[in-house]
Amino acid sequence: MKTDIHPTYYPNATVTCACGNVVIAGSTMEKQKTDICSACHPFYTGKQKLVDTAGRVDKFRAKMKAKEEHDAKRKNKEKGNDEEAKESKSEEKYMTISQMK
Repeated sequence: MKTDIHPTYYPNATVTCACGNVVIAGSTMEKQKTDICSACHPFYTGKQKLVDTAGRVDKFRAKMKAKEEHDAKRKNKEKGNDEEAKESKSEEKYMTISQMK
């Protein structure tokens, strides 16, 4: 077996998070820095941050709102046309023979 080929192991290495949390762990590096840890990760904290740089969520909500408005207008228009059709049919019933000529 070859000697001196393995890196030095530090049983009390410190891992520092961007949020300020410090964890003591075993590692081959004496000091490490990380961006996220269990103290600030949304899965563990229950605080979900929605990062939407392209505005995709707002675009989706705007499309859905426009669609709902369009559907409501179409429904009202169809309802209005149905009422007009009913009125014209009821008028046809009571037309006299002289009006039909």
